[in-house]
Amino acid sequence: MLFQNFKPSLLTICISAIGFPKKVTKLSKSLVGVANYTKFHTLSNQSIITDHLKNQRIDEARTVFDKIPFPDVYQYTKMITGYARNDRFDDALQLFDKMPVKDVVTWNSMIKGCLDGAYLAMARKLFDEMPERSVVSWTTMINGFLQFGRIEEAEGLFYKMPSRDIAAWNSMIHGYCCNGRVEDGLRLFEEMPFRNVISWTSMIGGLDQHGKSEEALILFRQMVGCGVKVKPTSSTYCCVITACANASALYQGVQIHAHILKLGYGFDAYISVALVTFYANCKKMDDSLRVFLGKLHMNVVIWTALVTGYGLNCKHEDALKVFREMMKVGVLPNQSSFTSALNSCCGLEALDWGREVHTAAVKLGLESDVFVGNSLIVMYYRCGNLNDGVAIFKKIAKKNTVSWNSVIVGCAQHGYSMWALAFFNKMLRSMVEPDEITFTGLLSACSHSGMLQKGRCLFKYFSENKAVEVKLDHYACMVDILGRSGKLEEAEEFIRNMPVEANSMVWLVLLSACRMHSRLDVAERAAKCIIDLEPHCSSAAYVLLSNLYASASRWGDVSRIRKEMKQRGMTKQPGRSWITIKGWRNEFLSGDSSHPSSYRIYQKLEWLGGKMKELGYIPDKRFALHDVEDEQKEVMLSYHSERLAIGFGLISTAEGSTITVMKNLRICGDCHSAIKLIAKIVRRKIIVRDSTRFHHFMDGRCSCGDYW
Repeated sequence: MLFQNFKPSLLTICISAIGFPKKVTKLSKSLVGVANYTKFHTLSNQSIITDHLKNQRIDEARTVFDKIPFPDVYQYTKMITGYARNDRFDDALQLFDKMPVKDVVTWNSMIKGCLDGAYLAMARKLFDEMPERSVVSWTTMINGFLQFGRIEEAEGLFYKMPSRDIAAWNSMIHGYCCNGRVEDGLRLFEEMPFRNVISWTSMIGGLDQHGKSEEALILFRQMVGCGVKVKPTSSTYCCVITACANASALYQGVQIHAHILKLGYGFDAYISVALVTFYANCKKMDDSLRVFLGKLHMNVVIWTALVTGYGLNCKHEDALKVFREMMKVGVLPNQSSFTSALNSCCGLEALDWGREVHTAAVKLGLESDVFVGNSLIVMYYRCGNLNDGVAIFKKIAKKNTVSWNSVIVGCAQHGYSMWALAFFNKMLRSMVEPDEITFTGLLSACSHSGMLQKGRCLFKYFSENKAVEVKLDHYACMVDILGRSGKLEEAEEFIRNMPVEANSMVWLVLLSACRMHSRLDVAERAAKCIIDLEPHCSSAAYVLLSNLYASASRWGDVSRIRKEMKQRGMTKQPGRSWITIKGWRNEFLSGDSSHPSSYRIYQKLEWLGGKMKELGYIPDKRFALHDVEDEQKEVMLSYHSERLAIGFGLISTAEGSTITVMKNLRICGDCHSAIKLIAKIVRRKIIVRDSTRFHHFMDGRCSCGDYW
């Protein structure tokens, strides 16, 4: 009962009572003993609370905290910060309100906790209620507004600050750059009374991230060469090397690399990543690999940078070998690793390798991750397997706009237009906003299926939707829809009445539609517009016009066009087809006999030719675009590159398996008819991807419905 109402202030009196009578000394000594006991246990409890908070045992920390008779401000602040860091905002606020005395550090901690929990309004309310504010208080609140993109409010607070330290200036510069206002950031940087290395690094990184990489490098030169007494850190060099990568500044990047090695930063993980990316962007993969091999790295980011670098340089097989190796040495891939590896699978159009990467994602539990899932959808539809892509889409837990766009574009490319429209309706019901890519995918779906009225409705819908900007690509898609539907005059009028000036691509779409419908009059006008816009345009316009003349047997005009192409140094792109079997890509040209299995391929095609004639096949000689005898035209059509690739697939794969062939140009009408019959004869599914879409041939039919 003696110490029931004991207060620390009594201890001070007793401890300092040297001149007290002897009878008080006993009481004094007892109180000193209690003081030492209390001090020891307070420190012990404080240590236990810190340990619990460090290991996220919040409730255990609170139990210990509640046993402290008189917690001080520091202990309150510690407990409040622990609640805030573990998203227990209500508990933090309740404890904050119970505090008998609050110092500025406590207020700052509570404001920071509100901002971390996205309670911006509450943070501002507490800031306004503060009895006194430090520079840290102002800077914390400014950072909060910048974090939520509230630039004007952050600016208002910044200019109201009674005094600003360098951290406040740096925060404002960083906030401007992060919110796309790099010019304002640069203006503030130039106004700074003093700059430290963070100021310079923030500004260099900000310029680089907003497409001003060359200006970032100029600023770095100012930093190191104009008497500025600030030494770059490893973070600065990371930003500078990244700027060199984005600007493809090889010479300057190599110089900075040499300087980095002199300073001993060569083995810094972040700098290694930047250097690997830099050399990859500059097409120096040998140097990129040399940086990587400088040390045995177990950092997944460095491995991912190398995989990505090989992919960027179209060395997809090397990229996938590195991906395999990283798993072999025990480095677990992350979402970015899988995305880069799957992009390389797309580059190779290698479904087998894609399935291997997919299996690894399943083992690591990343199949339903939105980033990995989106990449898997794209890989499957580009490799000809839309069904598996749709199955992956359904497994993604939290779908974003990219997820919906990927499956819509995939359905459009494979000719499943009704699926694309159904997914679009589900997208709207899921409250996901469509964007420009969604618009392109839907118009493409209508184009490949001849849905003219649906295409018109969609174009009107998106034109009136102010959230989506109608671009030239969308106008080109609408021209394609009209052109494929035979509305060539309407398509031409549509181009001439566009609110933006048509480029050569839009006219080329119309010219391609003229080829489909054999309309030379419109084709000649479209070709003239292309040449007027781009006198040194690619050979595509000349080739399309030449083919139109050839189909109409106007060989004099064909000769004139080819002569003009020769004078301009243009060459016609040869038709190529390829098929990947067991990881090996086998490529064929029309009439090609260079393949080791050519004899067996031609033998198979001759057998198929006989079977097709039994089913009533007659070669369409309009697609033999050479001035030769009819018999020779038949032979030329029989050995188009896609047929050679299919022949090789038939002799190299198991009976009943699907054959997938890729072609760089549009499949000709005669081959389209022939492959439908081949699929029926051999009782197999044959998938052909040409320059515009996928064709799924089965039982004498094609998924395009003969409309492509």
